[in-house]
Amino acid sequence: MSLWNKHAILEKNSIILTVGIIIVVAIGGLVEIAPLFYLRSTIERVEGVRPYTPLELAGRAIYVREGCYNCHSQMVRPLRDEVERYGHYSLAAESMYDKPFQWGSKRTGPDLARVGGKYSDEWHVAHLANPRSIVPQSIMPGYAFLSQAEVRPEQIEGHFISNRRGGVPYSPEQVANAWGDLRAQVNPDAPTLAAFQSRYPGAIVRAFGGNTSAAANGTVTEMDALVAYLQVLGTMVDFRTYDARANIR
Repeated sequence: MSLWNKHAILEKNSIILTVGIIIVVAIGGLVEIAPLFYLRSTIERVEGVRPYTPLELAGRAIYVREGCYNCHSQMVRPLRDEVERYGHYSLAAESMYDKPFQWGSKRTGPDLARVGGKYSDEWHVAHLANPRSIVPQSIMPGYAFLSQAEVRPEQIEGHFISNRRGGVPYSPEQVANAWGDLRAQVNPDAPTLAAFQSRYPGAIVRAFGGNTSAAANGTVTEMDALVAYLQVLGTMVDFRTYDARANIR
């Protein structure tokens, strides 16, 4: 049997073929994954990127729970048409605190990587409650119930525990004050507002769901949380001053 005909061994023996496939896939996986544990430049450090606030983190959990990632990606590819439509291409650092990341590969709706600040809170609330009132041809389901569903303290505790286990650097102080910080973010008159802003510099504070009286009484709805999450997407990095060359290690 010549060297070129030895592949017949694999073709005629399914067990050997299966073992060979496993070995090749394992080697390929190691070649792709192993460098990520050693290259310091895999994820560049970019000024402005911070862990999500408790309210934003709760909104992200709702986003995942409702399956929004099935129709909306969160990754602007470095292609001219994408950059012209959505803005600066996505940086790895922008997703460093996403556990798991929400890049996605399917766009039934538009990409949301840079949706933060593009529309008002009122627009988001109306769109989530009845998408066709904003976009007549939309096939997105309505989420009006989010305005009635309240975020609970135990939800926040679970989110923080799971994210800390995943490597998000929440401090003990942030964990201890998570519930108070969540309520402070929807109430500009909260007595703990200054402490919240010191823990999460640059975080937006307002009643995202539109119910200011409820927010003042300490009630936080899932609509508040989801809109807060959408409004922070793509806003942490100031691309007017960002220099990609300065972040190369």
